[in-house]
Amino acid sequence: MENFLRETAYLNYSHPAFDEFLKETSLHGNGTEQALQLYYLVRDSFLYDPFHLDLRPQSLIASGILTRKRAWCVEKAIVLAACARKQGIPSSLGYAIVVNHIGTDKLEKYLRKKEIVFHGYVSLFLDGKWVKCTPAFDQKVCRINKVSTLNWDGKTDSMFQEFEGNQQFMEYVHFYGEFDDVPVELMNSEMKKHYPHLFEEVYDSKEFSFFHM
Repeated sequence: MENFLRETAYLNYSHPAFDEFLKETSLHGNGTEQALQLYYLVRDSFLYDPFHLDLRPQSLIASGILTRKRAWCVEKAIVLAACARKQGIPSSLGYAIVVNHIGTDKLEKYLRKKEIVFHGYVSLFLDGKWVKCTPAFDQKVCRINKVSTLNWDGKTDSMFQEFEGNQQFMEYVHFYGEFDDVPVELMNSEMKKHYPHLFEEVYDSKEFSFFHM
């Protein structure tokens, strides 16, 4: 369990940026109650942005992510995992390949396939068991896409909704597993395998950017 509590170069929760980020959050109650407060804080503090992806190690450091107003699922998961460890809550980082069936036409144009590789989520050890949560989609993005926000009770897994009304929303097609730190090399190699064109061409515009190792 020590590996899921330790500070790392990526989950650098002793950085002063975390004190600033958490200063208006009381973080009262037991571990589960604190985890819920952290989940909603991270979910809604950053606008979900899957159009600017940076897989370089220096860009996946939690304290650096805290300086941004937008973040994609991997970045939000890193922040939540680091915040949890700062409060003494064991955390791990989970990754999967998903197919998002709502509002992804623009993203598919850049990725050239429907599968979203290395979707990030978090597992927290609460009340004697690991519980999964996904802090990616904030309230504003959900309103734009006309889907419900993904809430969490701290007791059961909260992944993306499989259905929104009668329409399928998010489908998990492969799980990479869960890790005690950010698997940067695996992330880059899997992205290169599924999206080789992103590694062969330069993408750096206001509409879409992609940086890698």
